[in-house]
Amino acid sequence: MKLSSLAAFGALIAPLTLQSQDTQAYSTAVPQIMVVGRGEVKVTPDRATIQISVQTRAATAAAAATENAAKQQSVLNALRALGLGSDQLSTVNYNVYPEQRYQEGKDPEIVGYNVTNTVLVEVRKLNQVGSVIDAALSHGANMITSLQFSASNTEAARRSAIAMAIEKARADADAAARAARGTLGTLLEINIGAYSPVPPRPVVMMRVAASAPETPINPGEDSVTVEVTTRWRFNPGP
Repeated sequence: MKLSSLAAFGALIAPLTLQSQDTQAYSTAVPQIMVVGRGEVKVTPDRATIQISVQTRAATAAAAATENAAKQQSVLNALRALGLGSDQLSTVNYNVYPEQRYQEGKDPEIVGYNVTNTVLVEVRKLNQVGSVIDAALSHGANMITSLQFSASNTEAARRSAIAMAIEKARADADAAARAARGTLGTLLEINIGAYSPVPPRPVVMMRVAASAPETPINPGEDSVTVEVTTRWRFNPGP
C-alpha cells in the first residue's frame, strides 16, 4: 500500500491506552488472551534535502574567500532560477583553514588557504532533485555532500498501520481461543506502542563535475510501523 505522507522529524509519539471500565474487574476474574499485532504501511518520500558545497583554494585567505563568494552566488542564482525560494536555501557551514606543508626540523609552512561554503537546499518537488544537482555543479559547486529523502506527512499512514495491527491481533487472538477450545470474547484493552516517525533516509553522494544527461534520482520507499498490544476476554469451552 502506498501513501504519500508528512514526516515530522524527531520526537517519539507517546503510547496511547484505551481501557474499558470493567477491565480491572476482568483482569483477575476471567481468563484473558493478550496478543501483540504489528502493522506496516509503505510511504513514498516527497521531499529531499541536499547539501551543496563550493570549495576554493588560493594563496591567501582573502583570495580564496573572494573566489568562493562569487561561485556560491552563481550557484544560488541558478537555484533561484529553478523556482526555489529563499526559505528553501540556507547556509549551514562556512569554513576557512590553512593548508600547511610539514618538513622535518622546520616549522609548518602555510602554502595556501581553503574555503568551503555549504548550502542546505530543501526540494519540495522530487522531480527537481536532478536539476538542482546539475545546476549547482554547472555554476561552481564542486561537492554534493548529502542527499536525504523524507515524507511530508505520515499521519494517514500511521493510522492505517494501527488499524492493520489491530486486525492482525484480533485474528491471532481468535485463532488462539479456538485452539484452546473456546471462543474470543470482548476486547478489554488496547495499547498503541510508542513509535518514531520515518527519519530522513540519507543517500551519500560526492560529485565534482556536472554530467549529461540529467542526474537520475530514485527515492524508493520507506515504512511506517506500529505495534499494538491487545487484551481479550476468553470464553472457555464446555
